[in-house]
Amino acid sequence: MLKKPETLFVLGYMLLPLLALLSAIVGLTMILGGNKIAGAIVLVVVTQVFAFGAFFALRARKAAVLEESRRS
Repeated sequence: MLKKPETLFVLGYMLLPLLALLSAIVGLTMILGGNKIAGAIVLVVVTQVFAFGAFFALRARKAAVLEESRRS
């Protein structure tokens, strides 16, 4: 399922960037609300995990599309 270009498209272009944006908003809200350490952790760690996940999903999608075009 995670090898299909359609699934990787949804993950790389829609779901993971949206989750990265939402976690950045949550982290900034936590920092501004006074919970600086937890907010910084959410902002740095969780947001970056989603951002790099989107990057790797797009790279995997590119490889899957190229392999699919070679088979045709």
